[in-house]
Amino acid sequence: MKPVHSMKKYIVFGLVNILCLACLSASAQEFIQLWPKGKIPNSKHLKLKDSIANERIYRVMNPGMYSFFPGTQENKGAAVVICPGGGYERLAYIISGFQLAKWFNTMGITAFVLNYRLPNSPDLIQREIGPLMDAQRAIRYIRANAAKWGIKPDKVGIMGSSSGGHLAATAGTMTEDVSAVKDSLDTFSYKPDFMILVSPVIDLSTNYAHAGSVKNLLGPTPSDELKQKFSAQLNVTPATPPCFIADAINDKTVNPMNSLLFYQALLQNKVPVSFHAFPQGAHAIALRNNPGSTELWTKLCEMWLIESNIISEKLPAK
Repeated sequence: MKPVHSMKKYIVFGLVNILCLACLSASAQEFIQLWPKGKIPNSKHLKLKDSIANERIYRVMNPGMYSFFPGTQENKGAAVVICPGGGYERLAYIISGFQLAKWFNTMGITAFVLNYRLPNSPDLIQREIGPLMDAQRAIRYIRANAAKWGIKPDKVGIMGSSSGGHLAATAGTMTEDVSAVKDSLDTFSYKPDFMILVSPVIDLSTNYAHAGSVKNLLGPTPSDELKQKFSAQLNVTPATPPCFIADAINDKTVNPMNSLLFYQALLQNKVPVSFHAFPQGAHAIALRNNPGSTELWTKLCEMWLIESNIISEKLPAK
């Protein structure tokens, strides 16, 4: 028989493991798996585990989304998929995920933080479409459950920061359906109704491209054709959804010309857009504690959501 102190040690160790496994979902209300169990597309089905360290996710084997629902009385009927940034190498799921989701809830918007597969995963068959597959599927999943969650199917948007902004912009501009798997969700649209981009990576094909995102998404030696295919500014059409962009002109990580290229393409195609280039903020624009006028971006975004009729200024009558 084991000594009492040894038994206590095993019990404590077990509790710590349980807490570690639960820590990601503790701030969310539910983790929703996007794909049928054992049938994740574009997967080699390797026996690998998710890799998480220092509030960053480095490998995703179970793509899904963390749900954040506002109170029933506060629900304004809109939803947003949040794509965390991290250079397509990791997911900064707290600062560019959970924190933003809670802010959306204060506006009565249902938020889903996307736990999308990273293209450098050895499990992916075709690396560059892995993140987009999960983003498209998330939008379809929300529309399929819109009635249950009190969401209007025509008010489902997408948001992203940095490389997450690239994924959001790609989801809003790419016309290719990469997420159809011949199930009931295929009947729902994978296109978002609006986009919110913060310090986004947009371009992968010119000198303004973010080299790390290009390499991580497309591989070490991508063709010019592939780089152009995933340069969001080249895929804008009059059918592209309206967009809000916040950036800082002193960003030394992702050239703010990325935002300008996208803004120009949206203007040329007469797509409604609100573009804000702040003098400070670098590549660290967050929900709060931003320098100078950059602190205004959240209020400007909320006003844009209202004037774009995505949410109402007042709560709907009950």
